[in-house]
Amino acid sequence: MNFDEAIAAHSAWKQKLAIYLAKPDKSIDAGKLAQDHHCDLGKWIYSRTGADALSATFVELKKEHSNFHQAAADVVRKADAGQAVSEEISLGAKSPYASCSSKVVAALMKMKRESANAA
Repeated sequence: MNFDEAIAAHSAWKQKLAIYLAKPDKSIDAGKLAQDHHCDLGKWIYSRTGADALSATFVELKKEHSNFHQAAADVVRKADAGQAVSEEISLGAKSPYASCSSKVVAALMKMKRESANAA
């Protein structure tokens, strides 16, 4: 796993969602987005077995990654339903989306440090 690439790909979702909020065109399927095993990070998470999958940091990453997908899907669902969703409220620093996103990035950074220390 390239943790830097995973962080960059994960962080790019904020821009994708901001663009989507400006023009919700159904190009993002909220149902699929809510499933945390379709993205590259999710595929990596679900491929892990054994001791790696039992570490506290990994368990935290898996939980927060799932929460992130739910929060992102909620943003898309609201936009698709025609609800007035501002970028600041939906994606801003105090939003559930931002909280989940920050926790995923923190877990990835911690896993990166742990894997470097183990090497």
